[in-house]
Amino acid sequence: MAKGQDEAAPGEVRESWGGAGTAARLLSTGQIGSKESKVSSINCLLFAPLFVYNGNMRLPGIAEGNQIRRCTMAKTQYNADSITVLEGLEAVRKRPGMYIGGVGTKGLNHLIYEIVDNAVDEHLAGYCDSVQVILEADGSCTVKDSGRGIPVEMHKKGVSAARIVFSTLHAGGKFDNEAYKTSGGLHGVGSSVVNALSAHMDIRIYRGGQIHHDAYERGLPVVELKNGLLPVLGKTKQTGTEINFLPDGEIFERTRFKADWLKSRLHETAYLNPGLTISYENRRQGEEETVLFHEPEGLVAYVREINSGKNAIHDPIYVKDKQEGIEVELAIQFVDTFEENILGFCNNIFTQEGGTHLVGFKTRFTQMINSYARELGILKEKEPNFTGADTRNGMTAIVAVKHPDPIFEGQTKTKLASADATKAVFAVSGDLLQHYFDRNVEVLKGIIACAEKSAKIRKAEEKARTNMLTKSKFSFDSNGKLANCESRDAEKCEIFIVEGDSAGGSAKTARNRMYQAILPIRGKILNVEKASMDKVLANAEIKTMINAFGCGFSEGYGNDFDLAKLRYHKIILMTDADVDGSHIDTLLLTFLYRFMPDLIYNGHVFIAMPPLYKVIPSRGQEQYLYDDKELERYRKSHKGEFRLQRYKGLGEMDPEQLWETTLDPERRVLKRVEIEDARLASEVTEMLMGSEVSPRRKFIHDHADEAEIDA
Repeated sequence: MAKGQDEAAPGEVRESWGGAGTAARLLSTGQIGSKESKVSSINCLLFAPLFVYNGNMRLPGIAEGNQIRRCTMAKTQYNADSITVLEGLEAVRKRPGMYIGGVGTKGLNHLIYEIVDNAVDEHLAGYCDSVQVILEADGSCTVKDSGRGIPVEMHKKGVSAARIVFSTLHAGGKFDNEAYKTSGGLHGVGSSVVNALSAHMDIRIYRGGQIHHDAYERGLPVVELKNGLLPVLGKTKQTGTEINFLPDGEIFERTRFKADWLKSRLHETAYLNPGLTISYENRRQGEEETVLFHEPEGLVAYVREINSGKNAIHDPIYVKDKQEGIEVELAIQFVDTFEENILGFCNNIFTQEGGTHLVGFKTRFTQMINSYARELGILKEKEPNFTGADTRNGMTAIVAVKHPDPIFEGQTKTKLASADATKAVFAVSGDLLQHYFDRNVEVLKGIIACAEKSAKIRKAEEKARTNMLTKSKFSFDSNGKLANCESRDAEKCEIFIVEGDSAGGSAKTARNRMYQAILPIRGKILNVEKASMDKVLANAEIKTMINAFGCGFSEGYGNDFDLAKLRYHKIILMTDADVDGSHIDTLLLTFLYRFMPDLIYNGHVFIAMPPLYKVIPSRGQEQYLYDDKELERYRKSHKGEFRLQRYKGLGEMDPEQLWETTLDPERRVLKRVEIEDARLASEVTEMLMGSEVSPRRKFIHDHADEAEIDA
């Protein structure tokens, strides 16, 4: 691709993949780049747990299904023979990202969640009180429940119903609301997708006093049916389903499940289902562990756990009711910190991106607090209402709904779209919370005091904030360092946040001026996790970034965040490939996560991966290497002499090298930043970037053997 061209070629198809990271529960890494791109890693223990990186690239040795293909208008004939029909589960293996969100660690763990969610649906139907999850020593996973067992009787298609469930897409018992009144499974693809993406799957169904058996390899059955029915292994008094599966290494970039993520998800499921006991066992060598998850207090215990170590203003408020067939459950507690933490669930599935149920709750709660504030004389007649952000200042809330026919956006179900959920949550939260506050006025006054405190700070800073943020579009920032791009098409534009003036100068020379903007920053920005709002907004580098992005920030401060106003659809952090560079990335990501989280949720934030070395052989082609492991592999595979050039920083590259390695969309390597678990992301960010030293010390001690030393 020529330097002046845009990177998005017509017909380009991308599929995502990712790999496991180094610390805590939240990291997986992936790359974006061209067919020559190489893997790289980040050597910073603090950076690792905060976010998930995921993206697209072509890698040597990775299955073709995980690679970028560039599709162009070919001269070959396009006719009826060009139309391909994918039979059975072939579509899942061809496009796994459509069903599980990707083929990195995130998608890998999603396989377990699909099977566990089916077991939880049995619990919701009233037939299952225990689920067992085992990470086996051979790398496979076993999930066993005490439900009714998948039906094994003859289906009208002429084979056992269980065979249909595991070998056919869109086959299941959750379409007619008869077998399951509410469930997380909607599309009838969960079990069959896991089967399709597994090297092998073994199934034992305990039903009708017998043990029925089935098995598959890469989605294809390997057990012969007897008169259309599954063979019987023996008799039993148990009921339920036991599934063992091993992820397919041809599909996934790596097949080792992330145990910490799994434990977090199982514990969350136990909080949401007080009557369910979940047993977790890890049998992998060196990781042996058994944990029992059972939370009889449900959401109340969940809120307490989230707020542990914080100064709570009142005991958790809990309400539960049903409205037009939708069950609504709320748990709320305020603490004396300037933050809000609201988690939404639908049919036990965490809706990471929120949705209509949270809209209903936020809207009604804001109205209620403003109404009470005026009744109590706290808000005077001429004073404006509290903003939504004011009323939720210090709030931790869990909004869980059970919906008989929910509408999600996508198979991975990260956002609820059912309009009737808004009405149900609005009605239940209004009626029952009002009933509670009428009888607990002191708690109400404490909550209104949090809103007052937020409003005072907001008003005191609003003028300075407004002056700072009312810059005209596509202008240079206040310190004159932003080298803007010529295009105003946000979808094509990208901005590089570059470490240091030297690298910034090279980047300005090397860039594609049509679509690439460069913003150099001086050293390490403020750690916003420790700083007050006035200090955050007084920081020159932060002010410059807010000006440059053009989309505002946070909510309720005079210039609310609006994703539609974003000027660059790629925000790329470009720092040196060393510990200091990783620390700067961490600080920048902390700022974006706390004040503009939607940039991350919507996939607009990336990290550039500059090479660490350049090898110049006496014979052959020069090559860039991205880490020490690549250098080691090169030394083993290259027989002749070569000269090694190490880049200590971006400033050491001339503009041409910077374009080749870091700026050119055709050859560069990027990491897309994603959030795997919002609750854990918030907790770990607070732990690693906050003021409390002892939790951070403990974390570093526990994960010291996972750190990559940059020496």
